[in-house]
Amino acid sequence: MTESRTLVKIETSGLNFYYGPTQALKGINISIHSQQITALIGPSGCGKSTFLRTLNRMNELIPHTRMEGTVTLDGQDIYQPGMDVVSLRQRVGMVFQRPNPFPKSIFENVAFGPKVFGIRSKNEIEERVEQSLKSVSIWPEVSDRLHQSALDLTLGQQQLLCIARVLAVQPEVILMDEPCSALDPLATLRVEELMQELKRNYTIVIVTHNMQQAARTSDGTGFFLLGELLEYGPTGDLFTRPRDHRTENYITGRYG
Repeated sequence: MTESRTLVKIETSGLNFYYGPTQALKGINISIHSQQITALIGPSGCGKSTFLRTLNRMNELIPHTRMEGTVTLDGQDIYQPGMDVVSLRQRVGMVFQRPNPFPKSIFENVAFGPKVFGIRSKNEIEERVEQSLKSVSIWPEVSDRLHQSALDLTLGQQQLLCIARVLAVQPEVILMDEPCSALDPLATLRVEELMQELKRNYTIVIVTHNMQQAARTSDGTGFFLLGELLEYGPTGDLFTRPRDHRTENYITGRYG
């Protein structure tokens, strides 16, 4: 393991989160390492996606929510006063459960972020678009129809496009909220293979209900239950030697 992969990229301490009076996360402490894939597993409604959204403050878009504790990115508290949330979400990008391309051309989908962040050079935008599409291995399929609607792509292609759209703003962390749940097995394989390529340069955190996917793709896995992080460690250890009997019950299908 290289030294870079031992560095902590994101760390949470005493993280509590509330939807109104309902506590959704309870004292989450976790260190997410750089250039690794961290999978978050657990039953529906256990707080995985809520936790994921605390990492780039997207929960703030939901009324009547509040957070306690700290979340740091490279040691900096992302909830500190004066934090530039737009810049934060550029550094920590999000890929959603269902592909959500804009009703624009393939080119404009990928170019959208760089334009928002102030890039005006036509050549630089074109380079960003091409490089991002090549990074997700979809360039050969779309290079001759960049100005066609992104909505004409297959679901699998749309999800790859959405990942390319995130890459175009040059993030450091990619959050993926069940990115394969709407995809067929072949498209799922493409996304999983892409994740392995991307972790060379990015830190990835993925929420998944697919135990096999977590086991195949991730370096570390966290098991959430009823708003608590019950167990977190190297994926191989968690799946073969879980410390908590509730983790074992979940991964063997006896719970959840």
